[in-house]
Amino acid sequence: MTPTTAGGPAAAPPPASPSPSPGTPPRSEWTSFTGDRRSAPGGSEVPLLDPATGDRWGTAWQDPAAVDLAVAAARGALRSPSWAGLPQHARADLLYRLGDVLAAHGDELAALETRANGKPLTATRGEVAALVRWYRYFAAVAETLEDRSRTLSATASAVIREEPLGVVAALTPFNGALSLGSWKLAPALAAGNTVVLKPPPQAPASSVRLAELALEAGFPPGVVTTVIGGAAEARRLTEHPDVAMVTFTGSTAVARVLGALAAARMKRFVCEAGGKSAHLVFADGDLDAAVTAARQGAFSAAGQTCVAGSRLLVEESVYDEFLARFAASVEGLRVGDPRDPGTHVGPLASAAALERVESYVAGAVRDGARVLTGGRRPDSNGGFWYRPTVLAGVRADMAVCREEVFGPVATVQSFSGEDEAVALANSLEYGLAAGLWTRDASRAHRVAARLEAGVVWVNTYRLLHWSVPFGGHKQSGLGRENGVEAVREFLQTKSVVTEHGTPADPFAG
Repeated sequence: MTPTTAGGPAAAPPPASPSPSPGTPPRSEWTSFTGDRRSAPGGSEVPLLDPATGDRWGTAWQDPAAVDLAVAAARGALRSPSWAGLPQHARADLLYRLGDVLAAHGDELAALETRANGKPLTATRGEVAALVRWYRYFAAVAETLEDRSRTLSATASAVIREEPLGVVAALTPFNGALSLGSWKLAPALAAGNTVVLKPPPQAPASSVRLAELALEAGFPPGVVTTVIGGAAEARRLTEHPDVAMVTFTGSTAVARVLGALAAARMKRFVCEAGGKSAHLVFADGDLDAAVTAARQGAFSAAGQTCVAGSRLLVEESVYDEFLARFAASVEGLRVGDPRDPGTHVGPLASAAALERVESYVAGAVRDGARVLTGGRRPDSNGGFWYRPTVLAGVRADMAVCREEVFGPVATVQSFSGEDEAVALANSLEYGLAAGLWTRDASRAHRVAARLEAGVVWVNTYRLLHWSVPFGGHKQSGLGRENGVEAVREFLQTKSVVTEHGTPADPFAG
């Protein structure tokens, strides 16, 4: 996810069908990066498919043996003077340089992300460009970390130190392995840890390149490694005795499993889990801006984002007007080749994701929901496409209103007043993000305080920034990413108490 405003693309007629890119590039192989080079192919072969065409463009190798190799390299680097002995300003210099190196490889990295998840290339290029600011911000934070001293008596003092935890396993999702991986990597490195990135086998390429580019930026070998893996590798990393912390982005169900494993071993665990974000529109809000923000919030990355504002709650006095304008606006989104700069919405990342979205919409229609736009695949010769879909006539108990669809589907419900709006918004187990539109400053503060979400946007949506903490309430996560608060997740406190005089003998006399 990139820093973004509530603005969105201008409405334009959609094509009759998406136009996937002709042909595919030569196939490439991707293996884990476990020290200072890629591993030899081994383990299970995983085909990499272009979401726009369904064609195979590469191969990933999922090798369980890579876990121990990567952790050993990270553990060795953690103890090496070339990393452990670096002063804070030198770590900051490396972080700053890594941001510049990523920017220099921006087109390559963006293309790899687009092939992994189907996001428009304009979006993935924006993500890579924004990451420069993430690394520069945490470089600055690294320079500000300092010990604190306290006087205990005339002859005794204490130094309170913040030290790195050790080897960090960073488990990243398919929909933003590079960007969300950097949300973990930058603060972890600023704190002095070493990091094992684990992208999913369907989206490994950008994370392998990230580890290679960290070497190019000057990081010692082993400080950043990458293991291509799925559930088995995630479990092994979580249980590994030399891994001190696990930071995870993904579903709530998986977060619960990994969190239990980490807790059983007394490990630090930070997770950003599922979401089903409510986007409230009050009658006194700016409807023009709200329609634009709602469209952008629900359909960016084809809805494959954790903060997708997929639950629109609209005050009943403006419900019909908002619904008509919103549906017309969504109808104007251009669905097409993610490499076309004119595309607004690309394909879903996989056939499984497409089937999941179709199942939710079909179930909602069976239960009485109305499809105002979308609700089907576009005509296409291949790929994993689904039209942006708006559902009305839904009920709060429908699965499509309660569960994370992770696709281009928005539901629109009405509410009669502030209390009902807040009750609907808070009625789910999730609490990642929420948004609200009102011109009443008192209401804005009042409702924001009552919403059970880690991030609340007022008169905007999906505005993310490297300096603002991000994370969930309830079943949407533990801990925070971004901001100085993120670095604290990767540090442990040590108190060093020194007596400068002669210690008193409590048993004297």
